[in-house]
Amino acid sequence: MDLVAVIERVERIAAVRRDTDLVPDQVRDALRATTQVRAWLAANEAALTAALAEQVSFPERDLAECTRGSTRDAIRTKERSDTLESAPSLADALESAAITAGHVDEVTKAVKSLDDDDQRSELFDRLDDLLDVAAAATVAEFRRRLEMEAKRIRRDDGVERLERQRRATRLRTWTDGDGMICLSGRFDPITGRSLVARLDHATQALFAEAVPDTCPTDPVDKQRHLQALALTRLINGDAPARRPGRPEYVVVIDSSQSDGADGPLVDWGLPIEVPYRVLTELSDDADVHPVVVRNGVIVHAPGQLDLGRTTRLANRAQRRALRAMYSTCAIPGCDTRFDHCHIHHVIWWRHGGRTDLDNLIPICNGHHTKVHDQGWHLTLGPDRRLTLELPDGTIHNTSPPNRRVA
Repeated sequence: MDLVAVIERVERIAAVRRDTDLVPDQVRDALRATTQVRAWLAANEAALTAALAEQVSFPERDLAECTRGSTRDAIRTKERSDTLESAPSLADALESAAITAGHVDEVTKAVKSLDDDDQRSELFDRLDDLLDVAAAATVAEFRRRLEMEAKRIRRDDGVERLERQRRATRLRTWTDGDGMICLSGRFDPITGRSLVARLDHATQALFAEAVPDTCPTDPVDKQRHLQALALTRLINGDAPARRPGRPEYVVVIDSSQSDGADGPLVDWGLPIEVPYRVLTELSDDADVHPVVVRNGVIVHAPGQLDLGRTTRLANRAQRRALRAMYSTCAIPGCDTRFDHCHIHHVIWWRHGGRTDLDNLIPICNGHHTKVHDQGWHLTLGPDRRLTLELPDGTIHNTSPPNRRVA
């Protein structure tokens, strides 16, 4: 955008703020203008950062002082600037507000995930072909597309990356401003899955029947609180006796997408291309559940998927099948992970809805509240196209679920 276009958008935003008789379309238009101005500012901030880096040896320090931010924020800005310098077309797209700074930051993360300069150069070479995707996609959708591109670029089938991740395993502790002891860990996907499985099993064993009085009511906070208590019990060695938790992998075989070698796309839910020998090890030490999908719909899944009115709660087989179709909340645009969602009856249980797979979708806590308490109405088609009708009469239609968005 040129300066005239930026000023026009700023004036539009200010006019909407002054208006006391607004309609939703005016507010939406002002929010879009805000996003466009923010993108233009981010592009100029990156250009100025690049200019500063040519003049001083520690630009991050000066940047933090000028912006009154943290050094960590300054490092992120410098990384964004470096990415835009390496990808001029990306810089043009940001300055014209075709994309956002979030899209650029996802490119930075994808570049850092690659193993050598040749691979990084190859990703930069592909960016011109991905700009149309970025312009039409959310940041989360673009991230998933970049992850696919990075997987295709890696030439070692993930061996080197997995070994690097194992070497990068870390755990740190610190005390925050409230005096709380904090822990933060990073583990390679294989080790991490095993740890999470043990923690999940301990949480279920300890709190299946009752939860402590300290437990929050919010579902996400509740689960985090219980896991923290279970971790303490595990470390102290006083968790109840139970078989060690085995990692569980829902392996999605998508027959409607190609793996590039005349076979279906197979997704183990891991962020890397796992070598065959490692997959063999996983199969020996984990519970592996294959689920076949086509165009977002289940073709085959193990276990009983239709329970009728015999129970209100979804069983493990249904949860695995839903996980295969949805990586996040089913409401369009929501990035809440599947593990943090409720399993919702589209036709409510109290209205005669059945606990059958074709009546179940994952919904996060916030959207679950809107459906039950704020008049949102959902309809699920036979191909799992979701229709969302809002209280004001607005209707949104989605495509069948797609784990490979963008």
